[in-house]
Amino acid sequence: MSDKNREGKRSARERMLEERAEQEARAKRKKKLVVGGAVVAVIAAAVVIGVVVQNQRSKPETPTAAPAGTIGDKNLIIPVGAANAPSTLTVYEDPRCPACGAFERTFSPTIDQLEDAGKVFVNYHIVSFIDRSLGGNGSKYGANALGCAQNAGHFRDYHDVLYRNQPGETEDTFGTKQTLIDLGKQVPGLDNPEFRSCVDTNRFGGWVSAVQQDFDKSGFKSTPTVLLNGQPIYPKKGDEQISTDNLVKWVDEANQGKQLGTPGPHGQSPAPTSTAAEPNTSPTP
Repeated sequence: MSDKNREGKRSARERMLEERAEQEARAKRKKKLVVGGAVVAVIAAAVVIGVVVQNQRSKPETPTAAPAGTIGDKNLIIPVGAANAPSTLTVYEDPRCPACGAFERTFSPTIDQLEDAGKVFVNYHIVSFIDRSLGGNGSKYGANALGCAQNAGHFRDYHDVLYRNQPGETEDTFGTKQTLIDLGKQVPGLDNPEFRSCVDTNRFGGWVSAVQQDFDKSGFKSTPTVLLNGQPIYPKKGDEQISTDNLVKWVDEANQGKQLGTPGPHGQSPAPTSTAAEPNTSPTP
């Protein structure tokens, strides 16, 4: 074979290799573009979903009706005890939360005594996020029923009854309104047409949603969240574990040298001077 022919074959082979290399490079560039586009699409979709979820969680809502005697911004807090007590105990809890049930069954007698002695003003935030996690309506309907009991002036007693009869977290027993109505029969003076209608129509459903939205923005992540004068004390305060004895001790230490408050009957706060919003009596599923 002549040198000229060998050179021609070598050039053809080199051109073929160059073309193949260029094809592979184009294929790689195309693959990167496709993968990159897919990643961008996934990120964009995630951003859209995130915005939608955040909007659902943070959408501002002003309740059309709030239980009588509620306090704070938009009347989202149920107060118990003397408003002029020297210390404030803040409690965030969900009716379906088992840890809240355990907390209440252990501490509610002690808290009741502290309220009755004018030592603490208790502010309850009744949240309802467990329904979002497990499905059902027990948190929302239970919170509404507690609002109905507050509206009737029997919050503390009904609150204690509700937690004494709390079902398991995954059981949506409180999602049946009749169960909540029947529990009202254990509270003297609460079982009446007004309370039954309030529970059955979910009268304070908008208020319940507003309380939960406020919790979403609070920075707290779990229930029960318990604060004494703004400082966390559950499950412990500093290095000390919470107990009934420690709770009394912490309150007494905080109140040292201060005048005690004057609660109303059964720890209820004095009747408000302002009138609550007119209730929305249209049924809510």
